Amino acid sequence: MTTQAIRTEQPLLSVKDLKIRIQMDNGEMKAVDGVDFEIKKGKTLGLVGESGCGKSLTSRALLGINPKECETSGAVLYRSATDQPSEQLNLLSLDPNGKQIRSIRGRKISMIFQEPMTAFSPMYTIGNQIMEAILIHRTKNKKEAKRIALDMLGKVGISDQEKRFDQYPHEFSGGMRQRAMISMALSCNPELLIADEPTTALDVTIQAQVLELMRSLQADFGMAILLVTHDLGIIAQMCDEVAVMYLGKIVEQAPVKELFYNPKHPYTKGLLRSMPRLGGNKSKRLESIEGSVPMPINMPPMCGFYDRCKDRIEGVCNVRDVPKTQISEDHSVRCFLYSDPHGGESQ
Repeated sequence: MTTQAIRTEQPLLSVKDLKIRIQMDNGEMKAVDGVDFEIKKGKTLGLVGESGCGKSLTSRALLGINPKECETSGAVLYRSATDQPSEQLNLLSLDPNGKQIRSIRGRKISMIFQEPMTAFSPMYTIGNQIMEAILIHRTKNKKEAKRIALDMLGKVGISDQEKRFDQYPHEFSGGMRQRAMISMALSCNPELLIADEPTTALDVTIQAQVLELMRSLQADFGMAILLVTHDLGIIAQMCDEVAVMYLGKIVEQAPVKELFYNPKHPYTKGLLRSMPRLGGNKSKRLESIEGSVPMPINMPPMCGFYDRCKDRIEGVCNVRDVPKTQISEDHSVRCFLYSDPHGGESQ
């Protein structure tokens, strides 16, 4: 495939102006506020930010599995390679309990949940739960479904698959449960894998094994990955492109190397400065971003990072919403340091 063909290739998934509102007793919470991004076939997009910035709600909205109180608008345009590649299907327009979206969940778009102990049912064996997805989406033959499930357990590095197949989630260690969750997510060869904090609560050694496993399986299956995390080290290791999220908005988006070596938004710079570095001065304390993420309830038009930003401009950043500015073809940022108060790019 030529470079020009790669550039013009249509994205597998396009998220446009995604908004999630939750009605609270004291007002309306803008949990996700106008998120836009694209995921290309075979590539990994990292969605990074502090806890509470809307990452998990965004990822779950793609499959329509957020709680009922979440009012979702915008568009999630899915272009399956196995159907008509020229056609786009808006997943948000589908009935969240309907047959069409259920034929996509698990089959074409799968998800690794943040905590596999709560994602697996304690009442059924691991093998039974992996087989369930296979029986729904791939084959009605139980022997064939068991063979596929055992094969997937082996691919994720779980030994003695026959014995493990009949065990319950509580009999697995944290790392093994995470591997079993990955095997279930990949059992139907999805085109897109959503990984929501896939290494949370795992020790460093198991974390490295899980990430290496995801890279290996991505190469085998050719799938795209949306990786949701707050760990920039994982982002650097796994992703092709990165979207930094803060208070329900994507404040900066760029290829991973560009973001690490040429960050623009003060929040992105703060996150990078707070990372420990090999060979750094051990006696020097890591920098931190002062303050905390505010609750996005009844917020006036302003930059959400204003109260925590050392570079804020009084009378500008706190009086209107920040427009998106294109720094380059594939690098965008929401910050008045790179645009004038009227939305034009600064020179």
